[in-house]
Amino acid sequence: MQVRYVRRAAVVVVCGALAVAAVGCGRGPSAASSQHSAAPALVPYAGITELPEALAPDGTTITVGDPQAKTVVRVYEDPRCPVVAEFEATGAKAIRAETVVRQVRTEYTLASFKDVRLGGDGSKRAVNALRAALDVQRFTEYHTVLVESQEEVEASGGYTTERLLNLAARVPGLRSETFDAAVSSMKYGDFVTASQTAYQQTGDDPIGPGTPAVTIDAKMVSEKIYGNLFEEELTADLLTTVRKNPVAWQLYRS
Repeated sequence: MQVRYVRRAAVVVVCGALAVAAVGCGRGPSAASSQHSAAPALVPYAGITELPEALAPDGTTITVGDPQAKTVVRVYEDPRCPVVAEFEATGAKAIRAETVVRQVRTEYTLASFKDVRLGGDGSKRAVNALRAALDVQRFTEYHTVLVESQEEVEASGGYTTERLLNLAARVPGLRSETFDAAVSSMKYGDFVTASQTAYQQTGDDPIGPGTPAVTIDAKMVSEKIYGNLFEEELTADLLTTVRKNPVAWQLYRS
């Protein structure tokens, strides 16, 4: 199986030393690339209100899209991870496009480890708010707003309750007494904890795979082609290749 790929270099601090690797958040105290420019604006889901959203039976996975879609993409994200914001503005656009046309079902596992590294509880509060948005089928719209606003939010102190509610006002039909109460009271705190645990149990590393991490049909996108996730065209090509030859994808060696 041949997959086009590019390798991205990110400068990270590992055990007190500088190293060069293609990584996201969760592989050291810092995962921001020294060569990153400002992320382009996100393109919201087209036809977003027609996409089914649900909580999977495992109680931690949020699913978006046609349950019968041919390809399943699982995304691991921490709302405060800047590399997640870049991914959502680049390669994830291809995943969203495939989800809209029902070729892909997207699954989200939401982590909150960045709170330990950055301080505060913004990741936990954001994950709780995203879960509350799912109750009224506004997860995808709210998720888009949060990622688009990440840089400005972090510059002003992170995802506080007030900021999460103000951002929710940008999503038609989301704000209500019920939603506001769920955000303010951390109603889904158990979900936040369980989701972080599910993230940590993914892969061989006990701290989790880093974010963003992506599996396609339950196979992790490896370091060799990780850079594809930050190029919309390459991500689209990868999804097409997997769909055309799913057996080869499962046998593909990094």
